Amino acid sequence: MTKATQVKELLEQINHEMIKQDLWQSTLPSKEALASEQPFCCDTLSFAQWLEFILLPKMQMLVDSNMELPQDFLILPMAQQSFADVKQDTSTLLALIAQLDQVFA
Repeated sequence: MTKATQVKELLEQINHEMIKQDLWQSTLPSKEALASEQPFCCDTLSFAQWLEFILLPKMQMLVDSNMELPQDFLILPMAQQSFADVKQDTSTLLALIAQLDQVFA
């Protein structure tokens, strides 16, 4: 299985798990919120919003366009910190994010 195929499958699984855990939102944040220059847009978006509106679409576009994928990718620590206080069971989502990190390790 190619790296791109692995990434595509993990993106789909992360998307599905976020919907399942009610961490998906249908309303697009403002252009200003999406334009944040802070890591993970931490000053304007929740981590779940960053995943949904920034990371997943960008990674999907890279895979679909056969573009070079990032290296030294690591988001699990931020995910663990961000989801520590949510009421949903994020264990599966965190495991999927850990797998995504591993693909880029």
